[in-house]
Amino acid sequence: MTLDAETSARVTLETEAGVAILTLNSPASRNALSLAMIASLSEKLGAIAGRNDVRVVVLQAEGPAFCAGHDLKELTAHRNDPDRGRAFFDKTMRACSALMQQIVGLPQPVVAAVDEIATAAGCQLVASCDLAVAGPRARFCTPGVNIGLFCSTPAVALSRSVAPKQAMDMLLTGVPIGAEAALRIGLVNRISTDGAQTGALALAQTIARKSPQAIRYGKKAFYAQREKPLTEAYELASAVMVENMLAEDAKEGIAAFLEKRAPTWAEK
Repeated sequence: MTLDAETSARVTLETEAGVAILTLNSPASRNALSLAMIASLSEKLGAIAGRNDVRVVVLQAEGPAFCAGHDLKELTAHRNDPDRGRAFFDKTMRACSALMQQIVGLPQPVVAAVDEIATAAGCQLVASCDLAVAGPRARFCTPGVNIGLFCSTPAVALSRSVAPKQAMDMLLTGVPIGAEAALRIGLVNRISTDGAQTGALALAQTIARKSPQAIRYGKKAFYAQREKPLTEAYELASAVMVENMLAEDAKEGIAAFLEKRAPTWAEK
């Protein structure tokens, strides 16, 4: 799908030493996930997926919020539709759900860099990323209960990132948590006192130096095995390990380890 320039510009894309930096760029709306924002982010992710020169993705944001969740003004505007907005609400939720799954399915790891608040579907966006770095001022919440709208879709990603009781605490109370609490429950991986964007880029650059073949095998297998019973998970993981062992990077990496030298990966 080709987007118009205004829609596409809601998310910007830069690359730096194997790292793609995606920036939510609609600060006036607190980077709310309108259909246009979802489409722009999905477009950029789709372009990145096939790029061998991109090893890792950093997802960051401009303005006073990382992401304020769904665009409530946009949703409310459709309550006067003949179906009371049902079709538009369904379209929005399906598009957002597809976006979150696109992040999980992306061959490259995605690191969220959160310096400000990530709320509702914005918190879902963070939880959907493979890794997350928070700045000291970062906050996270799923406040739908405060407006009569339980955060059911954010719960899908949140419950897969943190323990069930921690997820339910956030979902049932709607109370924001800070960076330290988010680190404690596992919603973020680390806190960067130099700012989330700096910390996330450093983390991404560390990953970008690893074997891209191994990273692709590993990310796909990680999410696939997680949804399976133990025996099936081991069967799947064992099969992936065999394929990974046959890859050029594994051959080179093991040889380099045994020869006590730095490896040279197949993809530059």
